[in-house]
Parts: sequence; C-alpha cells; structure tokens
Amino acid sequence: MIAAANPILPGCHPDPSICRVGEWYYLVTSTFEYLPGLPVLRSRDLIRWETVAHVIDRPGMLDFDGIGSSGGLYAPTIRHGLGLFWVVCTLVDRDDGSRGGNFLVTASDPAGPWSDPVMLDAAGIDPSIAFDDEGRVWLHGTRLATAPEWHDQTEVWVREYAPAERRLVGAEHVIWRGAVRGAVWAEGPHLYRVDGRWLLIAAEGGTEFHHAVSAARADEIAGPYAGDRANPVFTHRQLGRTSPVIGAGHADLVQAADGSWFAVMLAMRADDGRHYPLGRETFLCPVVWEDGWPVFAPGEGRLPSAVAIPWATEAPRAGSWQPDDRVAGVVAPADPRWTALRALPAEVAIAEGDVWRLPVRAASLHDPSAPAFLGVRQQHADVDVRCTLDVRGLAEGESAGVVLRQSERDHVAVAVTRTPDGLRLTSERCLGGEVLRRDHGAPAEAPEVELVVSGRGYDYAFRHAGRDLESADGRDLDASATGGFLGLWIGAYATSAGAEPSGEVRITRFAYAPAQADHGDR
Repeated sequence: MIAAANPILPGCHPDPSICRVGEWYYLVTSTFEYLPGLPVLRSRDLIRWETVAHVIDRPGMLDFDGIGSSGGLYAPTIRHGLGLFWVVCTLVDRDDGSRGGNFLVTASDPAGPWSDPVMLDAAGIDPSIAFDDEGRVWLHGTRLATAPEWHDQTEVWVREYAPAERRLVGAEHVIWRGAVRGAVWAEGPHLYRVDGRWLLIAAEGGTEFHHAVSAARADEIAGPYAGDRANPVFTHRQLGRTSPVIGAGHADLVQAADGSWFAVMLAMRADDGRHYPLGRETFLCPVVWEDGWPVFAPGEGRLPSAVAIPWATEAPRAGSWQPDDRVAGVVAPADPRWTALRALPAEVAIAEGDVWRLPVRAASLHDPSAPAFLGVRQQHADVDVRCTLDVRGLAEGESAGVVLRQSERDHVAVAVTRTPDGLRLTSERCLGGEVLRRDHGAPAEAPEVELVVSGRGYDYAFRHAGRDLESADGRDLDASATGGFLGLWIGAYATSAGAEPSGEVRITRFAYAPAQADHGDR
C-alpha cells in the first residue's frame, strides 16, 4: 500500500490546518514575517502536495513594516462553508502590539483571489471557524485568561459571526481553559460537528517539548464541554528526549471521502531531543473513533514514520521532495517557494526569465524592515545550496551574499563587498545580536561569484571556490536557542548598510539540492 512519509511538509510549515472539498484536500500553515503569506497547498492523496496560491499575496493587504522576526502571521485555519473558502488568522506584532489582530478572508476558489482582510473585534490568537447545521458561522480562538489560576493560563472563546454584516454578533462564550491543571497555553482550538455533538480539539503545554493535544465535547456549541478522560489524548512528551520527533501538537482533523479520519499537526525532528533547525513541520496522523472520542495513532501512540493511504494510486517520484513533489535543482523565479521579508518578492526584486535582478536596499539583515532578500525554507537536514551572483552592478560600499537566517538577531552570512580596492569576501556571524565580522580576501576572479551553503545535520559550512569561509552550528540558530518560532531559511541578499543605494546584484542561479550524508537525510 502507498504511504505518506512523515513529515508530509518538511521544513518550517507550522500550525497546519486542513479541510476537504470533494476529492481535494486544502492545507495552510503559518508564515510569520515572510511573504507571500499563508501558502494554500492542495492534494488528492495527502502525499503529493502543490502550492496553488498564497492568501496574503498583494501589496498592502496587511502592514508588516517593523514587525520583528517570529511576529506576523500566526496559526491560520482553513474551512469551506456557505459556498466559500474561509481563512482566519492573526497578525501578531510581538514588539508592542500596537497593530494587528485576528482577521478573516474568503475566496470562491482556493487558488484565489482572496478577499482583503476583515479585521475581527476579538482579542487573542489562533482563530478558527465552524459552521452549524443551520448555516450559522461561529468564530473561536484563544486568549490569556481574564482571571488566570496560573501563569500563562488561557481560555477558548466562541462567538457567532454574521457574514452579511462582516462582524461578530451575539454573546461570547468561554468554553475551555485547558484539560490539565497548570498546563500553559490551551491554544489552536478547532470545533467540529460530529455525530450530533460538538468536538473541541485544542493544543496545550506550549509549542515546544511539552506540546500536547486535548479533546472535549458538548451538545451545544456554547457548552458546557466535558473533557476526554484520556486527556491529553496525544503527545510525545512521555517519550523523553531520546525521541527523534518532539513537540507534537496543534492538531486539525479531516475526514476522507472513504470515511476514514486523519489529523495534521506540527512536530519537530530533533536529533538531540532539543534542537530543530528545520523548525516545526507538518506531520500526518491516522485517527479512529472509540466511544465517541478520537484516538490518534491507534495502537501506537506516536507519530508514525509513514501513514498508509488506501486510495492513493501514485507514489512520489524517486528522489523527489515535498512540497510540490519537486526534484532537486534550480529554484526558478516562478517557484512558489521564494519568500521575502515583510514584502512580496516582486516588491524587492525583478524576475527576468530565470534570473532575479535584486536592487540593493539600505536595510541590512539586522533591520526589521524589508531588506533586499530572497530565500527559501531549509527542508532537509543535509543540503547543498549553490547561489551564483553577478556582482558587477554593486556600487562601492555595497554587499551581496548568502545567509542562513533565523532572525535579525541570529544569522550567519557570507558576502562580496565592493571596496575602493576591489571586491572582498566578508562573513558576518550574528548570534543574540552580537556581531562578529571577518575579511576573507578577494574572491576568485570571474564575472560571477558562486557561494555555497552546505548543511549536514547541525553543522553548516559556507564556501567559495572550494575554500571554507565560515561555519555555523544549527543548535545556536534554531528556535529553542533563540526563542523564536521559525525554522532556518537560506537566501540571497544585498545591502548598502544604511548608505544611499545605487547598485544591484543579479541572482543568476540558485540551486537547492538534498544531500546524502552518512547519517541519512532526516
């Protein structure tokens, strides 16, 4: 039988949400400060996925300027009802909270166009949406408890939404405050109508090692809700630090056309039980029902390495990788994996056939703005990325190079800088905001410069012309070390370091290739 290999979406694809319409499954994940935001992926078999759109894909839909790393777009939910696709999400400003909030968008076709965001008068994060048997629309989400019994206790609220008025109406109901006393961050709630009852699935324990899934149910959507006596109904925390997969949680359920059930959820692959440079990834889990309650990974109690898909007729191509079932190779400008920071790729660069033309910007990698940056998620622990740059257009004082990025405060980069004496190779190691820069001499003489980033597990090397220039330890850059929520990105950038920019760099080739290392590709 053909199986879906876990994770089904490798690399930073956290907070997955899924729905099925006919033969198609549609899935969205968080993207934080990267744009375009909220990829919409579809699949017929839960194995091979393709990106059909991004929800936030037009200039000005939301204001990202100045939002720091691991802020931005959190925990979307996708649903289909009343003839429309609906996505609800939160724009988070982690720095001062002066903007953002929960919003809703709709589309008649998941490939877009998606509507402009409708901001919702509802505090908190992780909004979700449900439709009752009468066609009423119910929004729900998470916020800090108004009268907490412990630190970081949260509560789940539900309230009716009036589509014609585009606002929340009626009374608000607080329906959940966590399954386990003392557990933090009951979040990521989803309500489902199953066999005449309302089922609540929520995360708990925080989106790290102690992450878990809890369940409750009620006869009415407003409650009262009774928790499953098995709560938490799913977690990996009891497996300890020797488990290669940790932090399982934030689940969303979907029923297949054949009547079977599955869940998607986030989890992290951590070789040492603590660090996960690839970030929180999307995993698939089989679900069955016993005594009216969902049972995750029945008979096993942990995320399987592969999930059998009875109706699948075609396995992924040998050597392919997900999403989009692509083979390794050049990432062309039209590829949907490209992202920019707080701006769309087309706002910071110009696609010319198979080449990106990247005008230099004054912003650097340290600025929470929209620098001249284009990058892709790292999706394999063992990978080689080769970036060829035509740097002839750089003006004096300007730099262009490659970066392994977690945030403004945590990244490692190698660049070519034009000085009065010609081109110089430089590196920048920024950890916790502390910067160390080094000069590596002149690059090999050529009209173009190839810079290589190689990852082997936690070890990263930056090379030019066969020469090692810089190294990095993924355990210093991952979210558990830095306090963020992101996996690592690899990309190209250009900056004038605050001076008035006048030059440009051309990205003539950017190739992403999974590598086979001695310990295998995670």
